[in-house]
Amino acid sequence: MKSRRTILSVPGHIEKMHHKSSQSTADVVMLDLEDSVPLDEKENARRVVIRSLLSIDWQDKTVTARINGLDTPFGYRDLLEIAEQAGPMVDSVVIPKVNHCGDIHFADRMLNGIEMDKGYADSIGLEAIIESAKGLQSVPEIAGASDRLKSLVFGVADYSASIGARLVSISGHGEKEEALYPGHRWNFALSRMVMAAKARGLLAIDAPYGNFRDPDGLQRASVMACALGCDGKWAIHPAQLDTINTVFSPSPEDIERARTVLDAYEKAKIAGRGAASVDGRMIDQATVRLAKQLWERAKYLKM
Repeated sequence: MKSRRTILSVPGHIEKMHHKSSQSTADVVMLDLEDSVPLDEKENARRVVIRSLLSIDWQDKTVTARINGLDTPFGYRDLLEIAEQAGPMVDSVVIPKVNHCGDIHFADRMLNGIEMDKGYADSIGLEAIIESAKGLQSVPEIAGASDRLKSLVFGVADYSASIGARLVSISGHGEKEEALYPGHRWNFALSRMVMAAKARGLLAIDAPYGNFRDPDGLQRASVMACALGCDGKWAIHPAQLDTINTVFSPSPEDIERARTVLDAYEKAKIAGRGAASVDGRMIDQATVRLAKQLWERAKYLKM
């Protein structure tokens, strides 16, 4: 699977933004039909997204589409029309407010029929946004609901509302958390989602940071999400991309540390020892696995 360090969310009804996003440094461009689209623009946005999928030269960029919730009158039409008219151009369909594995079962079976009818060579993926207490409670079942699933995404603002948490910033997306809670307020929720994702071989993606004029806050939020095992983070503005890409990429220091670990382990193996040490610190199989993962990621990103 291609890297998903940065997922740039772009309003589905604003076509000029689609063209700009195709030239951005985002790993993924997500054409959004849900929260960023006014109610009276929903149907038009669907047409615009389909046109953009078919007409823009996306080059090697991954393109996804977030549909409206399946509990709305728009969601099933979004899924049906995007898959039928532009299926080969979309890597995955992002489903918001997934509270039950039945949402994924429904989308999976609908896509099965469309792909058989259209004769698509490749299957369309699915991504589930976990943004409620019900969704988090059911996240293990959701993660295992379909082989189409590629990632689980944390929706912090709606999750906050679902549990009655305080609103401490204008956007409700990760700002000023440190002023309210001594630590990471969403450590448990995000870690539970990450665990469910990784147990099923899925990627785990963090919610966007709402203040695109606060690079320091974005840096802190990205570092924390990366530390908890997330593979990437949504972005709501192109100005956020470089910071997120940097945080979710191995640094030169990380790569050198991994090389040191792997070299030491190889020398220990040649010498017939099961473990190695560097500067008095033990290196065992778990450390080696971490180093190998980082090394392979750096190679994939051509660093």
